[in-house]
Amino acid sequence: MNLKTDELILSIDAGTQSVRAALIDLNGNIVKLERTKINAYYSANPGWAEQDPIYFKTKLAETTKKLLAENKELHSRIKAVSLTSQRGTVINLDKSGKPIRPAIVWLDQRQASKRKYPSGLEKIGLQIINMRESVVHAIKNAECNWLIQNQYEIWNQTEKYLFLSGYLTYYLTGEFTDSIGNIVGYMPFDYKKQNWAPTNHRNYKMFPVEHSKLARLCKPAETLGYISKKASEETGIPADLPLIAAASDKASEVLGAGIFEAGKACLSYGTTATVQTTLNKYREIIRFFPSYPSAVPGHYNPEIMIYRGYWMIKWFSEQFGQHEAKIAKKRGVNTEKIFDEMIQEVPPGSMGLTLQPYWSPGVKIPGTEAKGAIIGFGDVHTKAHIYRAIIEGLAYSLKDGLLRIEKRTKTKTTEIMVAGGGSQNDQIIQLTSDIFDLPVNKPHTFEASALGAAINAAIGSGYFSNYKTAVSHMCRIDKTFYPDSKNSAVYKEHFEKVYLRMYKRLQKLYHEIRDITGYPEKI
Repeated sequence: MNLKTDELILSIDAGTQSVRAALIDLNGNIVKLERTKINAYYSANPGWAEQDPIYFKTKLAETTKKLLAENKELHSRIKAVSLTSQRGTVINLDKSGKPIRPAIVWLDQRQASKRKYPSGLEKIGLQIINMRESVVHAIKNAECNWLIQNQYEIWNQTEKYLFLSGYLTYYLTGEFTDSIGNIVGYMPFDYKKQNWAPTNHRNYKMFPVEHSKLARLCKPAETLGYISKKASEETGIPADLPLIAAASDKASEVLGAGIFEAGKACLSYGTTATVQTTLNKYREIIRFFPSYPSAVPGHYNPEIMIYRGYWMIKWFSEQFGQHEAKIAKKRGVNTEKIFDEMIQEVPPGSMGLTLQPYWSPGVKIPGTEAKGAIIGFGDVHTKAHIYRAIIEGLAYSLKDGLLRIEKRTKTKTTEIMVAGGGSQNDQIIQLTSDIFDLPVNKPHTFEASALGAAINAAIGSGYFSNYKTAVSHMCRIDKTFYPDSKNSAVYKEHFEKVYLRMYKRLQKLYHEIRDITGYPEKI
């Protein structure tokens, strides 16, 4: 379908590795794109990940100025602005709206001290269902708890405590508003009702942020505010344009991949790898672990996450690919391209080499004691085998996650979409199709997060009356990958007989390693 209009949406994607700004038309085409690399964080102490909040808005302004500088004719065609951003990064502002400390980036690993909550009957109940450790893990990892315990003077001066999305919204509009779709992290939020939690709610007891410090919430596709004159001067964005609420980068990615209802899944091959679906009912895949707000109002994105995800590919290339890096430099390509060519000669299953991608273990999938593991080594194995085993291990873990989602939601997945950095690699997508034994679709644009945010802006601006119509106009499939039956048969056996049994077989050893070394720390 083609919507015959030359009007555009400016979609801003403030991610972990870069800030992107895209002009997107109502047929989902990227008319123009500007990308600015950013430093994800700096570390003042081991395990800390912080960044100057001013740096984020400066890089946003730098990106939009470059996007809009050369062609003034485009300005009159822009009818709305949308914003999506990395999840979980928090910022403290004083009464004048100025940051009073560095932003704590979502990659930060500092921990607060354990608080008295949970106690009494709640503590006993959580112990009975084996969830006390998970709740305490969340309490200790909450940035607000660390700030209250260690920088109370700053916490006392904090007028507003915002996610990066809320901070950038304030920068662009002067309003302390944020989208419900952005609320993912350690905040007093009722995920089922999609609103700030009352003071008697478990999440408020875990993350005691006063409601006065929090942003006013809007639903996706509602107006957050309007581009201020000051922001216009700094960013080049025309003043008075509406800033339409979108959602977090992952939620926007799901929508940008064309998924707005049950039956399809989105695999995100990014720094954090995830598998997500979209539901119109609240379902916790793991008890006490919320389904996050979707980019579609009143909907939810059940999610299983691999914290390090495709970071592992970059890590492997940097640590073990010095020779390949030299070859890549001569050819003018990245190191991963060389490894991608090498693994074409490696058979499915990597000749028995099996990887468990728990480099940074989660709370319950797997448990906090888990480690990354590779088993099945033999003298036939090379760097190429290990590289392929990493990709296969990530796909196995995502498949395991999808099976858990399907079991809990009682919804069978018939089709998969891919997004994130790995979605640019046809070989990875084909491998994914073989492992999942399902068709896997590659969207027409790599910029799925920006497109998802633009879809919300298009609906909020009245171009489309519903998400089905908007998606049919703005999303399309570039290519579909179908499973190779021979490869799928190998992967099915490898997944069921080796991968799924691996964690349970190693779990006792992981506990022993934790007892001996003290890592990961016991809760």
